[in-house]
This record gives sequence, structure tokens and C-alpha cells, in this order.
Amino acid sequence: MYFKSFFDKQLAQMAYLVGCQQTGEAIIIDPLRDIEDYVKVAEAEGFTITKGAETHIHADFASGLRDVNRKLNAKLYVSDMGNADWKYQNMPDDTVYLREGESIEVGNIMLEVLYTPGHTPESISFMLTDKGGGSSVPMGIFSGDFLFVGDVGRPDLLEAAAQMEGTTDSGAKDMYHSVQKAKELPDYLQVWPGHGAGSACGKSLGAVPMSTLGYEKENNWAFQFNDEEAFKKELVTEQPEPPHYFAEMKKINKIDIPRASDTRVYPISSTGFTELVIDLRPKEVYQANHTSGTLNIPMNDNFLSYAGWFLDYEKELTLIGSKEDADEASSQLLLIGYDKVKGYASPDNLDNLTVSLNIEAAEFVALYRKNKNSLNILDVRNKSEWTEGHLEGAKRVLMGDLLKEDIPFAENDPLFVHCESGVRSSIALSALEKRGFTHVVNIKGGYGEIEEIMND
Repeated sequence: MYFKSFFDKQLAQMAYLVGCQQTGEAIIIDPLRDIEDYVKVAEAEGFTITKGAETHIHADFASGLRDVNRKLNAKLYVSDMGNADWKYQNMPDDTVYLREGESIEVGNIMLEVLYTPGHTPESISFMLTDKGGGSSVPMGIFSGDFLFVGDVGRPDLLEAAAQMEGTTDSGAKDMYHSVQKAKELPDYLQVWPGHGAGSACGKSLGAVPMSTLGYEKENNWAFQFNDEEAFKKELVTEQPEPPHYFAEMKKINKIDIPRASDTRVYPISSTGFTELVIDLRPKEVYQANHTSGTLNIPMNDNFLSYAGWFLDYEKELTLIGSKEDADEASSQLLLIGYDKVKGYASPDNLDNLTVSLNIEAAEFVALYRKNKNSLNILDVRNKSEWTEGHLEGAKRVLMGDLLKEDIPFAENDPLFVHCESGVRSSIALSALEKRGFTHVVNIKGGYGEIEEIMND
């Protein structure tokens, strides 16, 4: 048997390629929309990808499953579990719809279907047995977003992101019973999860790429509960706010998604800028000289996790940065189903330039101690961070909501903005400028540095 995992840092997502060395067949599990890496590895190892499978309808990235069929003529396998309102639509005619106890055969490898709902109503897992290697017992389980290293999948995304009321409670109940089912499986099973640390599909995912079920039974918080109500309460507590694009992913992955297109972008002039323009340069460079009204989301490992908050899937987008960064940004956006990048502009050809304002944390603390009751302070952190501690008199608006939500301050008044470390507040600075705020000041170092200084 051949086994390879693929980890995407932007999405903290895992996909898997499993091949039978005796027959040359292979299956890809939970593929991203860009399937080139899977194909290259399969060809290099002498495999043909003949099948593709998915553990559930994803909310955090655009699925590549349909392109596995379109481009490779591979047969697709998806869940037929869950309620009638949450089924795959517009799939190829020969798609196989799976129910618990059924299996997928890839040469002499068998993947047995386990129904593990909770994260979503249709979620399934695949338990692998290498029959070609002479085994009659399973080696491991592809757990999708049911079971992670150190955590389990959150049950609230259908309600929080897709506005399906009442699904959080029913999902939490399902997750409890899925965990109880997993307790009966052999401890020696390897656990191959759908995500690692950094994903918003749970609240405490570990950074280790795999585990064993026995280890999770001992160390994963979810296996320590034998009371359903207590488990449900803990499961839904302090889950991070889901980015706005999650709702779009649920829709397109369920109904259909276009064939992945060419992601290369080409130059346009400033007269052709779209309503939303994202400047990909580092925050220090952007703040020193940028076009007013543009949004600063640097092209780094966190690009997608921030960009997804601000996209309008019905409108085009312009990028500012190098050709290399613009192509990379366009390629990354494809992974969350966004195909409308109009073009890019070089930073050397910008007009309507302005400079951002910053203040050191120590300088702000001195000002705060003297004028606490008269300062306008905007905290753009998430709810759990705010709950752990915040500045007296501050108001909170989540960073990703700044282009949509009401801002509780006057546009022309001085406004001090902070996050936890200074990264998100830099994005917030550009979003507030776009909203028309004229005197926004970023607190460098964020709440973490502010708190440290104030506690000295």
C-alpha cells in the first residue's frame, strides 16, 4: 500500500492519496480545488487516480472532488447519510452515494464507511484495511472533521455560517454519540484528520499531523465526558467566529462549483480598479505609502484566513503587489472558490497616496492613563479574546466585520485601534480608512503589549 498526506498551510487542511501497489489504482480523499500536486505525486509513483472521496460537505475550502472527475475521469464517492436538506447535488451520474457499513475498494485496499455526524449531518469517516498487505484488521481511520488531534469538529457552522437554525444543538448531540461510537473502536487505529492547528473547524486542534485512537481516548478532551449535556456545553463554548466565506463554501460545495480556471493575473491601471482592492505588501511597507481606500492583507501564510472575511463572491477584485505575489494570491483564492480577480497593479504605479498612523504601546498606555474616559478605542479581536480581558471604555467590532457592521464612533474623531499583537489591527486600519475614517491610529504590539506594560 502507498500512503501520502498533503498539508495546506493556508487552510490547515489535510488531503490523502492512497494507492494499491499491486494494481496501480489510487484514491484521493478530501481534495482541494487545485489537484495538480496529487496528480504529480500519483504519476511519479506509478499510480492512476481512479477514485475520489469526501468525508463531508466542506465549509472552509472549495472542494476539488468534482474536478477529480472532470479532469481525471475518476469515480466519486460521497455521503448519503444525514437529512434530506443536506445532500450533494449535481454530481456526476455514476457517483456512488455511501451509507454506513458500505465500503470502497481501491485495488486490494478497503475503506469501510462509518457514520460520524456532529460537525455536519452527513459526515462520514473511512476505516482503512490493507487487504493486499495481508491484513484482516484496519490500520487507521480518515476522520475528516469528526475527530482531530486533541479536538473534535465544531457543530455550529451550519447555523453560524449557513443560517440553518437549530442545527448547533442537534449537531452537538450527534457529535457526542459519534465520540461514544469511536470509544468502541480499537486503540491501535491511526487517526488521519482533515485539519490541523490553525483551522476554524474546531477550537483546540493540535499541530501534530496524525495520532492514534488510543492516544486520543486518553488525551482528547471530548473522550473524557460521559454526560451528554456537559459534553454539548463544552463543545459549543468559545468556538472562534467563522469567516464570512464559510457560508459561500457550504453552498457551492453542496450544489456545484465551476471547473478550476487559470489563476494567473495580468496588469491593470489604477483607472481600472474594482470596488475592493487588496494590497498584498507587508504592513510596514503598506502603512508607509499606500493608495487610500485599499485593504492591506499581506501575502503570507495567513492570507486566506483574513481575505475570506472580506470577499464578495459576486464582484471582482483587484490586487496590488508583485506579479509573483498576485499570482499566488489568485491561486490561493481559488481554494476558497473565488475566481474573480480582475488583475493586479504594481506598487510603483499607484496614486492617491496616504500614510497610516501608528503609536507605540507604551506611548498609548501613558495617554490612556491620563485620558481613559475621553479616548475612542476600538478592539477588533474575537469574542473569546475580549472576554479574557479588554480595556475599560473600549468597543469591540470583529476585524472581519469592519466593512459591514456599524462602527460606534464618528468618522472624523481620533480612533485608536488594537488587536492582540498588531497584525489584525493593521488590516483593521485599512478597512476603517476604506469606510471613511480619517484619523485612525494603530496601537503597535496590540493588547498583549498593552496589558504587559499596564501590569508592570
